[in-house]
Amino acid sequence: MAAAQDRTPSGLHTAPAAPAARSAAASRAEHAADRIAGLVSAASPGTRLGTKEELRTLCGVSVGTFNETLRLLQARGLVTVRPGPGGGLFSAAPSPMVRLGNSVLALDAQESDVANAVRIRDALDPLLVEDALWHASPADIADLRGHIAVMAEAAAAGDPVAFVHANWRLHGRIAGISPNALLRSLYSNLLDLIESHTLSVLPLGERPLAEYIAERHRLHSDLVDALDRRDREAALRLIAEHSTSAAPGDPAGSPLI
Repeated sequence: MAAAQDRTPSGLHTAPAAPAARSAAASRAEHAADRIAGLVSAASPGTRLGTKEELRTLCGVSVGTFNETLRLLQARGLVTVRPGPGGGLFSAAPSPMVRLGNSVLALDAQESDVANAVRIRDALDPLLVEDALWHASPADIADLRGHIAVMAEAAAAGDPVAFVHANWRLHGRIAGISPNALLRSLYSNLLDLIESHTLSVLPLGERPLAEYIAERHRLHSDLVDALDRRDREAALRLIAEHSTSAAPGDPAGSPLI
């Protein structure tokens, strides 16, 4: 009996939506999103683009396809939706940015929140390096080298976002060596705040981002080598270089990697 419920009046089984049909619907949503993105690029932040129905009609798509279009646009941070009279779709304000050495982080939170977390994190790094010099075990060093290897893979793949997240995990692992529970907790919370509000990593200036990432990978690899040798002078020099290679006088310019 259950099988009969799956049949059409002609007695034939109804076929599920074909992959090609689903792909075509996704393509229509992408095309509609691209069209509205063009409107956004020509508008000032906060400009009203139209109601949902006006924009759906402009794009010539179904309600279901336009809902997918809207999801794509919101995921890309291009539009905001306001309900009620005078509502509709509005061009979104640009994401706040924080300097990341030779690149910038695009954020979903206030720039000052993340910039302050970065400054505090930089101040704690020398304390954590001192603790790692005294307390790192061979197993700790091996684990740190594993994080360095993940950073190398991300750099080789040209994936700056993966590189940044791998780098933060390395710093979190260094912090985990410290016997000071309060220091570990504070540092971990700062990293969580920075990481949770990061949307993407963007190039800054003319220097290629890949070149900068390769340089930062070498610095961190050298830092782990110094910890392994218990070379306090080299370790502290490297962590100072890590935290002061931003533009002079730029309070938000300390590298996060």
